[in-house]
Amino acid sequence: MPLSAESGSLEKPGRPSPDAPILITMGEPAGIGPEVALAAFNHFGGRIGNHPLKLVGDPAVFGRGDVVATEARATRAPGKPDSANAAAVTEAIAIATDACLKGEAAAAVTAPIHKAVLKAGGFPFPGHTEFLAHLTGARRAVMMLASARLRVVPLTIHMPLAAVPAAVTKQLVFDTAEIVLTALRRDFGILNPRLAVAGLNPHAGEDGMLGGEEADVIAPAIAALRARAFHVTGPLSADTLFHAEARKDYDAALCMYHDQALIPIKTLSFWDGVNVTLGLPIVRTSPDHGTALDIAGSGKADARSMIAAVKLAADMADARAR
Repeated sequence: MPLSAESGSLEKPGRPSPDAPILITMGEPAGIGPEVALAAFNHFGGRIGNHPLKLVGDPAVFGRGDVVATEARATRAPGKPDSANAAAVTEAIAIATDACLKGEAAAAVTAPIHKAVLKAGGFPFPGHTEFLAHLTGARRAVMMLASARLRVVPLTIHMPLAAVPAAVTKQLVFDTAEIVLTALRRDFGILNPRLAVAGLNPHAGEDGMLGGEEADVIAPAIAALRARAFHVTGPLSADTLFHAEARKDYDAALCMYHDQALIPIKTLSFWDGVNVTLGLPIVRTSPDHGTALDIAGSGKADARSMIAAVKLAADMADARAR
């Protein structure tokens, strides 16, 4: 059966003005989210390019009054998460998303959340990505990790390695690649984007000697993408895909599982990688780290990833506006 396009048309947000604000949510109050959000705000002096920056959350968590405030209240006790804060955390995300959908904001930058704490507070979604897909009506959201050195997308994310082969299907490879290629053009301003697709097995299957998924699943999906005039190469051996010379040949790499994608980018760009959600009708970025409860409130939080997330959000918003 021929592969079909999934991305289709999403609910279109209102078109933001060139000087629409970028909203930064507070994330988990007990973690470093509020700290790095404030640090990024101050780094840019409250503005990046034409975009003012606005913090979203409980003003008490940020320790300042000029905040887009949630109705739900939260308390900040560094290192001591409380499920009672879940309503304020998720409301901040919803406020930022709604503003983007209405064209009142150019992008949302979300500070890290604590998934287990939110779940204990009744939050029904696994994490940010699924919640954002729900709020925006996106059929499928795709996670990209991006930096100046590398962009990677894991096809499968949080699942046991033993479950990955069955999850890698022709349709999933096709759909994910199409979303990535569309985003590279629309959000990153790359006119003719190039996508490299990794194999699942060592040496991309070694002509079937080390596994058949490359020939049976990945290659047919790539052929279907090429038939739609996309520039796609693969399946490629992952062990030679990420050195400096190889990275010159593509704009993003689609990997088959979590560590295949995240190990190279966290090796190359540990402090300035950015989590980007593709496939949404809005721009959303996030720092590529967690809540770091162990250092919250100590002054040790490194804001470089949040700063990079704000910069990339502004760049993506401006690319969409062109």
